[in-house]
Amino acid sequence: MLKDAGAAAALTTPRPSGSSPSAGAGRDAELTGSDGAAVRERFRQLARSPLRPRRRLHPGQWLASVVVIGFAAWLIRTLAANKLIGWSSVGHFLFSGAILHGLLGTLELTVVSMVLAIALGFVLAALGASANPVLVSFVRFYVWVFRGVPLIVQILAWYNLALVFPVLAVGVPFSTWHLQGPTNTLITPFLAAILALGLHEAAYMAEIVRAGLVAVPHGQTEAALSVGLTRRQAIRTVVLPQTLRVIVPPTSNQLVGLLKASALVSVIGGVELLTTAQRIYSVNFQVMALLIVASVWYLIVVSLLTVGQHFLERRLNRDRVGGDRSASSELASDLSGIDPQL
Repeated sequence: MLKDAGAAAALTTPRPSGSSPSAGAGRDAELTGSDGAAVRERFRQLARSPLRPRRRLHPGQWLASVVVIGFAAWLIRTLAANKLIGWSSVGHFLFSGAILHGLLGTLELTVVSMVLAIALGFVLAALGASANPVLVSFVRFYVWVFRGVPLIVQILAWYNLALVFPVLAVGVPFSTWHLQGPTNTLITPFLAAILALGLHEAAYMAEIVRAGLVAVPHGQTEAALSVGLTRRQAIRTVVLPQTLRVIVPPTSNQLVGLLKASALVSVIGGVELLTTAQRIYSVNFQVMALLIVASVWYLIVVSLLTVGQHFLERRLNRDRVGGDRSASSELASDLSGIDPQL
């Protein structure tokens, strides 16, 4: 260790103010021999070896860890030994056809509603960014209504739309062509759930997209236009990649929330996971077992979405955290083989 300290002192000792450049050159020449090579090699070894910080002991943290582990062990043991839960029914219905069919319905509701919400959210964000005060007021009113009214109220309202509009009709103005039908036939429980979930989520997506657009400085768009890019190219190559970095994390969280919110469709008898579980335990009275089955599938799907969110964010931020540069390396190697005289 003393040798390392001496080597560090030899390399880092500043040159005295009164010393001449020739004296400094003489000292540098002393390190060009075998001693200097050994010192430089030693410093390379020290640079390659990672620093291992000394962790301090925190008795409070260790005590809290013991309490948490003890509580978790007690809870697991209590639930496992409780025969009233019906663990055999959990294993029996976990992969049953009815439960898997309900899970498929939940995924369909989530995907279709999220696609509708994202598309409508981008449209609302674009309208809100316009200079037209009427459009801006409309977007603010939409966000205020659909974000303020509870989701379960919106589901019930769309499902009972026939009480207000018994017949729905669509026609071409100033002509006799039109289509109409009973509202109860057109607005099925699935469609009512899609409308409620999608329109409700679109209010949140509009704010998320607006925040992503505001996060990109306007000067970057002007700089892209100044170098000859069209406005469409500037948005696609400059604004949109930076906007996605801001939009993706909250959008993923909204997707997880929408997946769980789809369970509210059970109030109108929609075909989804929780409704299927309720129909089964209304017959065999294994309430807790079927609720555990539904919870397990919700946790599995949420975990998969979380993993996908992690890799998507990692790909979008690869230029910040040091992503794969193999393509750039191959291009550089190809260019290095070209004759510079060409």
